[in-house]
Amino acid sequence: MNKRNYQTVAIAVMLAVSAGAMAQSLSKAEYKAGTQTIASDYKAAKTACASSSGNAKDICIAEAKGKEKVAKAELQARYKPSMQAHHKTRMAMAHATYNVAKQRCDDLAGNPKDVCVKEAVAARTVAEADAKVQLKTAQANKTANETSGDARAKADSKTANVRQDAAADKREAQYKVEKEKCDALASTAKDNCLAQAKAGFGKL
Repeated sequence: MNKRNYQTVAIAVMLAVSAGAMAQSLSKAEYKAGTQTIASDYKAAKTACASSSGNAKDICIAEAKGKEKVAKAELQARYKPSMQAHHKTRMAMAHATYNVAKQRCDDLAGNPKDVCVKEAVAARTVAEADAKVQLKTAQANKTANETSGDARAKADSKTANVRQDAAADKREAQYKVEKEKCDALASTAKDNCLAQAKAGFGKL
């Protein structure tokens, strides 16, 4: 599957949050005002969903909840900036995006729906893996700036291992998508599809 397909889902939620939201820290009063704004925006968004029905309404609600969770995470990261807070924001984006994408899959049925769900899971896996790599890299860089010698080497080694694990997780998720697509085929065509998927992802 083209990597852009995995990334497109994540962009939808990330575009919904304000640019440069973590550029500066907030005062306690600003944080309180921010929480009130988020609550108000969520209430308005949820009310707007009432005009829809069926799965369209469910998608609308999932989007509203996702934006609320991401906004809360960003606000907290601005109020008390830290590498962990930034990481939590990225994870909130990944989960919010996944929930919306999975809900959209309910418009489908059979194998197309199964593939859709696998793609949603793959997109979440990619986002979570990238977030973890970013966190560990930032922590390693901090360690490198504060120490030297063995401590720095260990930090670099940990980062390399995290990158390898993230790459493996991404490939496994993407392999499952391709494997699911093969289920729509039959007989020789399905066998060839599975063989191609295994070869492409080193499963032979």
